[in-house]
Amino acid sequence: MNAQIRPTPRRPGPLKRLIRPLVKPDIFDFWATRFHRTWTWERPLARLVARETASTDAVTLLFKPNRHWAGHRAGQHVNLGVEIDGARVTRSYSLTEPPRADGLLPITVKAIEGGKVSRYLCEGARIGDIVELGQAFGEMTLPASPDNALLLLAAGSGITPLMALVRELAGQGMPVDLTLLYWVRRREEACFLDELRALASAHPRFRFRLLLTREAASAGDEAAGRIDDALLAAHAGDLSVQQVMACGPGGFVETARGLLASRVAAFQAEAFTAPPVTVVDEGEVDIRLQRSGRTLRVARGTSLLDALEAQGLKPPSGCRMGICNTCACGKSAGSTRHLPSGDLAHEPTQALKLCIHSAATDLELDL
Repeated sequence: MNAQIRPTPRRPGPLKRLIRPLVKPDIFDFWATRFHRTWTWERPLARLVARETASTDAVTLLFKPNRHWAGHRAGQHVNLGVEIDGARVTRSYSLTEPPRADGLLPITVKAIEGGKVSRYLCEGARIGDIVELGQAFGEMTLPASPDNALLLLAAGSGITPLMALVRELAGQGMPVDLTLLYWVRRREEACFLDELRALASAHPRFRFRLLLTREAASAGDEAAGRIDDALLAAHAGDLSVQQVMACGPGGFVETARGLLASRVAAFQAEAFTAPPVTVVDEGEVDIRLQRSGRTLRVARGTSLLDALEAQGLKPPSGCRMGICNTCACGKSAGSTRHLPSGDLAHEPTQALKLCIHSAATDLELDL
């Protein structure tokens, strides 16, 4: 996998470099935010300035970041930290537009059953609320000069990073042939539908299809059915010349990979949930936390992040799907299982992501 594409942080000015050894950032932030809620020493924060309905169960939120935000590229994501019931909770969301002239950051959030943060953002967040930002991350971005035909495959919330790519290409006058296949259960759950149809009408090189899995198609740009060879043959065009980008639930992404990875010019994918795990590990193991000296008894087969949180620990985390690296830590002993693939890793020293690895044996972690 290529190195993740991250913005270059803004370098501090000479005065800040001079006084940095004398300043404790947390103390500076405490007092500065009393004067202005987004003033910090170096911590990115953003204020919610607008919200609009995106579908029956999704909203688009617009945030104004402070000066410590380093920018993003279309297709990237951001970790968003909010306070719920007195506790700070962080989740990863896609930015749904390329960089805007007004500097605002649009995030479209779907309310998920049981989703603590998504429910709060959709139903509880108010104009003026302040959130914490991580810097942008993610590899599924466009080259500086696209030359291959592009096939975008989106399922559910997977439309959000791909919508940013569609908007970027539209802003460039649609320089390559672009096909977007977008799966939803029902039409009312589709985000950006009017805009996508308008873009398809305005750009002959952009072909859009809405794929419905729980109701019948009724418009000319709609079809029904889940992703399979027959549907791709009908709507995806000549696969051999296309670069494919897929985003959606883990099962959807793995199905797309199996159908297409060996038949297309290039294949990239991001999943916002883990694919079904086919290997089941039973029993319990011990995890020794080197920095704290604690030893915990946890279930095998459960992600290390979930296992640690169940013990009352709160290691840093963000996307919870193996993309952002926020939960990465070192392992100095033991074997782990990579949950998306089921593969075992036995190297005594290894960097791993807590959200997508489980303990296969007793472990020692740098925590």
